[in-house]
Amino acid sequence: MIQKRRIGRTDIDITPIGLGTWQFSEGQGFHKYMWACISADTTSAIVKAALDGGMNWFDTAEIYGNGRSERGLSTALKAAGKNNGDVVIATKWWPLMRRAISIRNTIDERLSCLEPFAIDLYQIHNPYSVASIGAQMNAMADLVEAGKIRSIGVSNFSAKMMRKAHAALARRGIPLASNQVKYNLLAREIEDNGVLDAAKELGITIICYSPLEMGLLSGKFHQDPGLITSLPRGRRNALGKKIEESRPLINLLDEIATRKGVTVSQVALNWLINAHGDTVVAIPGASKTKHAEESAGAMKLALTPEEMERIDEFSRQYR
Repeated sequence: MIQKRRIGRTDIDITPIGLGTWQFSEGQGFHKYMWACISADTTSAIVKAALDGGMNWFDTAEIYGNGRSERGLSTALKAAGKNNGDVVIATKWWPLMRRAISIRNTIDERLSCLEPFAIDLYQIHNPYSVASIGAQMNAMADLVEAGKIRSIGVSNFSAKMMRKAHAALARRGIPLASNQVKYNLLAREIEDNGVLDAAKELGITIICYSPLEMGLLSGKFHQDPGLITSLPRGRRNALGKKIEESRPLINLLDEIATRKGVTVSQVALNWLINAHGDTVVAIPGASKTKHAEESAGAMKLALTPEEMERIDEFSRQYR
């Protein structure tokens, strides 16, 4: 049995790893530079593999294909025999050049795309709204009180912004549940910029996106650098220059993985979700069923304190 964790100070229980669904954008718009188009059948198979592996939650967003990811996720969950309430759904409002009133005006579209699944966690996707943080939090709180959503999160917020959002919601008697940020063994900035400290202090869950650095922490590109050429341009440019500088860490992860009979990805994910108690959870993506199976399997791995410390030492330079 996989031990679940609360999202922040809510009553919502999630597994330490959920499935990120940016890759379900169907290759639309700028997303094609990051992900190839995935068929509906493959999407359904990935979601089923995540469920079979024990994951109980899924993270999507309005901007992921302008609702295509949300609709694809809903279709896949229904194909897997799931009903509303069987899983936890997180999605995000896109704030760029929008006012807080857009939160209220677009919520029914989000619910329609995800139908019949409710929104358990609704997040501000980034801090670039033209509205103040207070106005955005009040608009989100209105949705909680109206029964449209269960809890409120943010994404890509600094420590100072987190504190402002937390204070604004506290005045409404609602906790700030989460902050979704980039965090992995090759990107540990939140340990030094105050974000992780603020989350621990305020009881806010950190949701890690890109927990495998877009696949780099799987080790496959170190074994065969030529695989980079098959990636969409955005990922190819982002990962190519990092292969050699990350090789010592990957070698250590591979050593531990070989000893335990698991994969490099599973070791990297397991460190991430256990290095800070229950504060950190992760949402790796998956473009193939084996990716979802591996990610789910990472929750069942047990690293020793010595292994955790060695990984920390080898990756500390990326803070």
